[in-house]
Amino acid sequence: MKKFASEIYAAVRSGRLREPFSAREVKAACPGWADNTYRVFLSKHAVGNGRTTELFVRIAPGRYRLMISN
Repeated sequence: MKKFASEIYAAVRSGRLREPFSAREVKAACPGWADNTYRVFLSKHAVGNGRTTELFVRIAPGRYRLMISN
């Protein structure tokens, strides 16, 4: 899943994905992953999840931004 996170970060840096983004927008910018990956990855890795690496900040239901923007 590190590769998927790297693709999301690269898409934001290149301008293909604008913040805040949704799972559907991530799917358009980073195609080729299983549908379930898009549905669960962002929330699973959001700040405050308490279980996994925190990579994203949930700013509204279903809307995220990178935790560390470059």
